[in-house]
Amino acid sequence: MTQDKTTNILIVGVGGQGILLSADILALLLVGQGFDVKQAEIHGMSQRGGSVHSMVRYGTAISSPLISRGDVDYLMAYEELEALRWAPFVKPGGTVIVNKKQIAPAPVALGVAAYPEDPLARLRQNFARTTLVEADRLAQEAGNVRAANLVMLGALAAGLPFSKELWRDTIAGRVPPKTLEVNQDAFELGWEVANA
Repeated sequence: MTQDKTTNILIVGVGGQGILLSADILALLLVGQGFDVKQAEIHGMSQRGGSVHSMVRYGTAISSPLISRGDVDYLMAYEELEALRWAPFVKPGGTVIVNKKQIAPAPVALGVAAYPEDPLARLRQNFARTTLVEADRLAQEAGNVRAANLVMLGALAAGLPFSKELWRDTIAGRVPPKTLEVNQDAFELGWEVANA
């Protein structure tokens, strides 16, 4: 264990995007490195494409799993509107990693609300450390669009102080063996995007 400060990571998106698996892999890696880790998740209407988020906090002594507004070090958003919705939680100088994907929430789909105009530009304007990831395209390149969550996890992992090999080992211990190669390939592509 090499870190004394608390690091707050918020993972957001909609149901079915693999947010909880990403959070589990992250937490497993951190626990394996001897950190105190607290995790909280809200599933919401996850099976209907509703908002889902997971908070992961780690350090030497974590008292609560909840992250306060303005305290997020890393926001990993699997959908653009969810990134905007949770942006106020990011601290000044925090990092935003966002999938270039738009999923219309129910009010937009019903025509009673409009999807915000150019969320990515707004995020870049407010956060100097914003990484845009075409996670679905890269996951398809890896062999399965459902591995977009591992692309996003790779982009996050590239900014954290842990080796790629440690991440790959943790992924291998968490995903089904038949999906391991695709998931690790997707993770690699996300890592490369963040380091480009």
